[in-house]
Amino acid sequence: MDAIEVRNLHKRYGKHVAVDEVSFTVEEGEIFGIIGPNGAGKTTTVESIAGLRTPDSGSISVLGFNPVKDRAEVRERLGVQLQESSFPDAIKVSEALELYSSFYQNPADWRELMDLLGLTEKRHTRYKALSGGQKQRLSIALALVGTPKIAILDELTTGLDPQARRDTWSLIERVRDAGVTIILVTHFMDEAERLSDRIAVIDGGRVAAVDTPAGLIARSSASQQVRFRLRQPLDKSILTDLPDVTSVDMSDGRWTVTGNGQFLTSVAGALARAQVVAEDLRVDQRNLDDAFVALTGRAPDSSIPFERKVD
Repeated sequence: MDAIEVRNLHKRYGKHVAVDEVSFTVEEGEIFGIIGPNGAGKTTTVESIAGLRTPDSGSISVLGFNPVKDRAEVRERLGVQLQESSFPDAIKVSEALELYSSFYQNPADWRELMDLLGLTEKRHTRYKALSGGQKQRLSIALALVGTPKIAILDELTTGLDPQARRDTWSLIERVRDAGVTIILVTHFMDEAERLSDRIAVIDGGRVAAVDTPAGLIARSSASQQVRFRLRQPLDKSILTDLPDVTSVDMSDGRWTVTGNGQFLTSVAGALARAQVVAEDLRVDQRNLDDAFVALTGRAPDSSIPFERKVD
């Protein structure tokens, strides 16, 4: 069952077309990733789904409701963690959660949510005194306090250190396992690949592709590479004659073999039959970065800084 259906979404700001005929569906219970370059239209798309922006044309259905016409119904069922959130500096963690829970008819127990997100010890801490990681956790808690059926998480882990990012990933997987459908907007390819069941690549306001992470990676290239060194001499033809090998290069004592299909097994078998041992062996697997470059023609933005210390 589709939790969200977006059809031919179009949004213009003056002369700039931010979203141009974007269409996709999000299945109930999945984590649906949205990736794309800066300015591609990702945030405009999810803000339109949340009812925070009114599209110029096209249609959006959120659990059967129109986000603009049925704003109250959508608000009860959808939680949002925006890319940029602002709260009063003096508000305490417990005050923010209690306030937000009052906005909903059937809110979650905000004390349990605070405990789940590791914020109980900070319940009396004012917002301005929270670390970056704690502010992100509070933002997630506020998105979930209305017991939503759908959660939109926009740039969830920006500003977090690597360990805090992985802790947040585990949390999101637990939220999904509890039955919440999640839209995850991210710049981080490893994050999208790890968490998403399916991913939409948006570029220039249009959907370039929608597929599973593995499906997108397969589109980038079927070829792989293995690199190694050999102590013993080897006739190059032993490798070039293998059916799945497309090229063999040797430079400065390092062999690089490129191929597809089952070429790794073929190479390992050929080396074993020749009674030579590969040392310093490395396999270069294709990943979502390669798919992103293939689909958009540019590398992902990896310049987002993170905090050195997140409590």
